[in-house]
Amino acid sequence: MSQVLRFEWSALGRPYHAARVGFAPRARDSELHTHADFHELMGVTAGAGEHLLETGTLPLVAGDVVLVRPRDRHAIRGSAPDGLEFINVAFPSSAWQGFLNLTRTNPTGSWDAAKQPVVFQTRDPAAAAEVFESALQRFAGEPEHFDLMRFWIDLLPQVSPEELPARASANQAPDWLARACVAMRAEENLRGGVPRLLDLAGVSPAHLSRTLRAAYGMTPTDFVADLRLEQAASLLAATSAPIAEIATRCGFSSQSYFTRCFTTAHAISPRAFRRQSQRAFVP
Repeated sequence: MSQVLRFEWSALGRPYHAARVGFAPRARDSELHTHADFHELMGVTAGAGEHLLETGTLPLVAGDVVLVRPRDRHAIRGSAPDGLEFINVAFPSSAWQGFLNLTRTNPTGSWDAAKQPVVFQTRDPAAAAEVFESALQRFAGEPEHFDLMRFWIDLLPQVSPEELPARASANQAPDWLARACVAMRAEENLRGGVPRLLDLAGVSPAHLSRTLRAAYGMTPTDFVADLRLEQAASLLAATSAPIAEIATRCGFSSQSYFTRCFTTAHAISPRAFRRQSQRAFVP
């Protein structure tokens, strides 16, 4: 049975998580796992290895950049003689989808439609590796959301995936939905909840529900709840505001309700999450 990882277990309130990972040759495989709510980009910096997937085994070599989606069940193994080293950058799926929609990147939806993680061919392996190194260095400090945007903006011009069969066009988020979903990240809109999302979208409740489910695979209620929890985690990690104030700012009706929702989603209370995240910034 594979492990299911959640973004906040590692990110602890930061906009992304980055780490340098190494596997010795013929070492034990990493644990088979999937992601509950995040994508990751792997930049192979040295050596070689294998990407173990349900669809088979793919080689990993220096210069590869791999996009791993939440549904991908995978593990990693190093190969002789030198093993494998890569830099891994993980980020919330909701933020990634918003970036793709705003920039009209991969408009066919082929990256999500692929049966296995997307392997990009790098035009300049050294330049792509430097983008990953820079993201790792910024993560060692206190990265901002702009640093995540900069990572994507710097990396994507360096890579070129094979074109893959596109999904049905109905699964691509229309412009009105992309704009509404991005606007919902503002705290004043988060407090308005689903009614505010409806106002921003300018469509009927049924149309919003159908389109959001087709584009993002979730209901409006779940989408708003995820954004509220994401913003609350950022405030817990980056501010000293009282938990009751954070609950109100993010649109929760009470501190107790917020605590229940947060603990259910992250398997840790807001107070304990804050202690962990503040320690995480100490070298």
